[in-house]
Amino acid sequence: MKEKTRLAVAVAGIAFADILIFVQMGFEASLYTSATKANEALDGDLIVVDKQFQSLSTTKSFTRDRLYQVLSYEGVQSVSYVYLAMGQWRNSQTGIDRAIMIWGIEPDGASFKLPELKQNASELRLLNSALFDLASRPEYGNVAELLKKQGQIEATLNRHDISVSGLFTLGTSFTADGNVIVGDSTFLKLFSQRQPYEIDVGLIKLKPGINPISIRTQLSNALPKDIKIFTHEEFVAAERHYIESGGTIGFIFGLGVIVGFIVGIVIVYQILYTDVANHLPEYATLKAMGYGDKYFVGVLMQEALLLATFGFIPGYLVSLGIYQIAYVVTLLPIGMTLNRAINVFTLTVIMCTLSGAIALRKLQSADPADVF
Repeated sequence: MKEKTRLAVAVAGIAFADILIFVQMGFEASLYTSATKANEALDGDLIVVDKQFQSLSTTKSFTRDRLYQVLSYEGVQSVSYVYLAMGQWRNSQTGIDRAIMIWGIEPDGASFKLPELKQNASELRLLNSALFDLASRPEYGNVAELLKKQGQIEATLNRHDISVSGLFTLGTSFTADGNVIVGDSTFLKLFSQRQPYEIDVGLIKLKPGINPISIRTQLSNALPKDIKIFTHEEFVAAERHYIESGGTIGFIFGLGVIVGFIVGIVIVYQILYTDVANHLPEYATLKAMGYGDKYFVGVLMQEALLLATFGFIPGYLVSLGIYQIAYVVTLLPIGMTLNRAINVFTLTVIMCTLSGAIALRKLQSADPADVF
């Protein structure tokens, strides 16, 4: 407390390291959350996809006949299917086309667990009718604002005129900046090269009380091996695994956390080492008075823990602001969580403790003879 400037510099350095770690962890979590949001929203106890499935963004089509075969099994209540493909949405204000994810669904079948979709499902029975994702990026135009004023707007999707009659909320991801849901007939019109029997995702609803894993195993053993069948939880986990196993993005964010951790160790070490060096005669005096190494270890560890606490608080608060700015700019689901805050604080304590342990070597060199 005597040298407040040095304390402020130390706190700022630790806060900077914490901010770096918070940002890397936040964006990594945002990546996984956004990547699996569509998987989680699909309304099926079992999910059927092509045998080469790795991710919804790279999924391949398979024949719809597989779903009809599933209907013959006891325990299956209903089946439905989903088409998906990237298309082009034209901003009516700027005239610029932008890639958008297009989902084609059966209007009367299960598709997404979205309340807005259930309310507007009847609209999708009409050809050239669509629902727009309220959480899409603003580059697609002020669709939501116009829709609230007019009740319905005209738009251009894949060079076809469509009518947007409702909104839903799904959100952006690292692969799609926006989403549109249309009926299956409209989808096949937008993508005329697609055959009706070539579906991308099959959804199976089971009767109440049926074990999804048991039926999944039964269907996987009996049906041809050109498809994969997942439980809903397994389907979400498979998407996350695809992102994690890709290595590049996860490695970059993980490297950022490591760099922040190392930066923090260096900063705290420099502060503690300088402090020990400046007060070496005082430490030597304490040794001459009979204080042992355990006492000095305690003093240095207390200083390290105080620095960790003082540095974490501003780092946490600034990170909250950065998260909010990042959400407004990117619309990605990034936000603070209790677990992340606890993890970063734990890393901060470890970071400062390691720095204190390294600086301790200088303290051990304090000789009572230095007093004279």
